[in-house]
Amino acid sequence: MPFNLRNRSLLNMQDFSPRDIRFLIDLAAELKRAKYAGNEIPRLTGKNIALIFEKTSTRTRCAFEVAVHDQGGHVTNIDSAGSQLGRKESLRDTARVLGRLYDGIEYRGFHQTTVEELAQFSHVPVWNGLTDEFHPTQVLADLLTMEEFGQKPLSELSFCYLGDARFNMGNSLLVGGVQMGMDVRIAAPRARWPHDELVAQMLALAETTGARVTLDEDPFVSVDGVDFVYTDVWVSMGEPLDVWGERIELLRPYQVNAALMKATGKPRARFMHCLPAYHTVETEIGQQIHEKYGLSELEVTDDVFESDASIVFSQAENRMHTIKAVLVATLG
Repeated sequence: MPFNLRNRSLLNMQDFSPRDIRFLIDLAAELKRAKYAGNEIPRLTGKNIALIFEKTSTRTRCAFEVAVHDQGGHVTNIDSAGSQLGRKESLRDTARVLGRLYDGIEYRGFHQTTVEELAQFSHVPVWNGLTDEFHPTQVLADLLTMEEFGQKPLSELSFCYLGDARFNMGNSLLVGGVQMGMDVRIAAPRARWPHDELVAQMLALAETTGARVTLDEDPFVSVDGVDFVYTDVWVSMGEPLDVWGERIELLRPYQVNAALMKATGKPRARFMHCLPAYHTVETEIGQQIHEKYGLSELEVTDDVFESDASIVFSQAENRMHTIKAVLVATLG
């Protein structure tokens, strides 16, 4: 390694410098090629990793499990029903126990302060698999995916994130895009923009990295000329279902549909989504929304989701490759 990331935690994209992130993206691409070629070298043999899931998960859990197994390590899955975390045992006590048993800890849950306290008291690397505020492992996968499909350096690429930008994805894409010098655009109602403090930090950082940052309420103006159109669900995990009506009314203008994709002016513009997506009524929640609000598609229409422009499953696969890079760099 040209520099040392060993024993580092990834709690927020800001924990790593642009140079660190560049190294992780390159390492992920190298590990991806090795997996495809069948000549991957295990670097986590004998390592034991705890995976804590206070929020349910498909991609994050599977990506961490496969990444660890590919690299010769072992995992223990801990969910809210199978531990005393926060009920009979304090978080800091749990962290100090797990730090003596495991070489690293992944946490997926609600509060950013929880993952930060785990890192403080466990004294082993801790990786944020998602909190309400940040989702760094997702954005690493997104950056790798953009570079693969954009076929240019990240600093020459642009993306627009549409919808509710106050939470983990809006925050993390803003930070990651600015760190890599990208043209970063957010299209959302003013009340759903990232917090002013984070925006101010990123505008200041952009002067160093060369990034361009635009926040606007007009989705069609915002996507003009972008390489990637990105959205997420309109109600975040953990929010009650009764907020759907208000959120649908507020965010319907930001739905990614064929007209919005055409407004990019780029026939090869790509669609991105961190999943799961509500583009049909094939889920329980999708059916409930259809019955109550008469909608079969929400943040993205099915024709866009299933189109050749959609690269959502490449994103999903790249979760594993970039998570593997983080594990190898910090533990291997």
